[in-house]
Amino acid sequence: MDQTTTFQRGLRPGDAAPAFRARTTHGERALEGYRGRWLIFFSHPADFTPVCTTEFISLARAADRFAKLDCELLGLSVDSLFSHLAWLLSIEETSGTTVPFPIVEDPSMAIAQAYGMTAPGDTDSASVRATYFIDPKGIIRALTWYPMTNGRSVEEMLRLLAALQATDKEGGLTPEGWRPGEALISPAPVTLEAARQLAQSARSGGGR
Repeated sequence: MDQTTTFQRGLRPGDAAPAFRARTTHGERALEGYRGRWLIFFSHPADFTPVCTTEFISLARAADRFAKLDCELLGLSVDSLFSHLAWLLSIEETSGTTVPFPIVEDPSMAIAQAYGMTAPGDTDSASVRATYFIDPKGIIRALTWYPMTNGRSVEEMLRLLAALQATDKEGGLTPEGWRPGEALISPAPVTLEAARQLAQSARSGGGR
C-alpha cells in the first residue's frame, strides 16, 4: 500500500509568533498586548496534572525574577477557563502559592494548532508541552519542548532569557553554560578584513 505523508513546517526561531485573542484567568488577553516586553508563553496538555502543577508553582514563585528581566509570563492549557480557576484555587490551597500570571483557555486547541503544538490526527494533547521565548517585537527567539514525564527547569528558562537579552545588547555570543555576568564570545568573522583584525587581536593577546 502506498502511503503519502504531508509535513507542515513548524514554528522556528525567527518566526513571528502567531497572533491570538482569548479568555484567560485575568480576563481577555491578546498577544499584541505584550509588545514592547519579552514574553515567555508556555503550554500544558491539561489542568491538575502533577508535573505541570509543580511547574506552575515554581514559575509563580519566580515571577518577580522574570519581571526584573522585563519579561511577562503567559500560560496555556487546553482545558476550559472554569477548570483553570479550579486548578489555581487548588494550587493555592495545597501549596500556599498564588499564580500571578494569566492562563489562556484553549479547549478547541486552535492556539495549540497555530503554534504547532498539535497536528491533524493527534488523538490527545500530550504534545502541548512547549515554551516560546518571544521578544518585544513579537518574534520567537527560542523554543523548547518537554514530554509529560519530565518537568521544565525554571532556572534554565531564566538563564536562556538572560542569554538572549545579553546577545541582543552586546552583540556577542554566549558559550555553553553561560551565566549572567560572564563574558561573551565574538561572532565568527564574515569578511576577510574582519578575519585579519581578529587574527591580529589574537596575536597581540586581545582576543576573547
